[in-house]
Amino acid sequence: MNLPNKLTASRFVITAAFLLVLFAQIPWNATIALVLFCLAGVTDFLDGTIARRRNLITNFGILMDPLADKIMVCSAFIAFVGLQWMPAWMVVIIVARELSITGLRLLAASKHVVLAAERFGKHKTISQITAINAIFVWVIVGQNQWGSAGQLIFGWNLFGKPWVWWFMEGAKWVAVTLTFSSGWLYLWRNRALYLDDM
Repeated sequence: MNLPNKLTASRFVITAAFLLVLFAQIPWNATIALVLFCLAGVTDFLDGTIARRRNLITNFGILMDPLADKIMVCSAFIAFVGLQWMPAWMVVIIVARELSITGLRLLAASKHVVLAAERFGKHKTISQITAINAIFVWVIVGQNQWGSAGQLIFGWNLFGKPWVWWFMEGAKWVAVTLTFSSGWLYLWRNRALYLDDM
């Protein structure tokens, strides 16, 4: 197994550790989980960069890299529902979109069609990661895990609530909106793939 594929596979291990820490009754669990989530993001950046530079692109990487990303992101959002950090209906939209697009790509592959990623989808991914990080920061500051420094940076009020709360709420709505919109647009543009089989 080459280095990019090892980094991709490591993301599955990091996801398991992330969930274990997130639900563990240990000090600083949210902070540690946030670090693990960021570490997964670093491996995502590195595996693609190394694979392209060293011409190490494999079928394993093509399949498992996006799958590892979706599992990591969806795991975080589903965990947030269990922890009551995010409404279930928002997460249902996000997970349903990811499953739908994954299914569409599998259908396209069965017909020997390659569906390229779209810019709208990349914006969606950025919005999801931003929302996850914002939720973590809000929880960490609320639990005072970062002490006075966290309160100083993230705790100052804006219209009666800490500014990071407003940012978190906005990030969640942007993520859900872009997730739904990008999914609907992707399904519509490639509707011939599934309508032909009906």
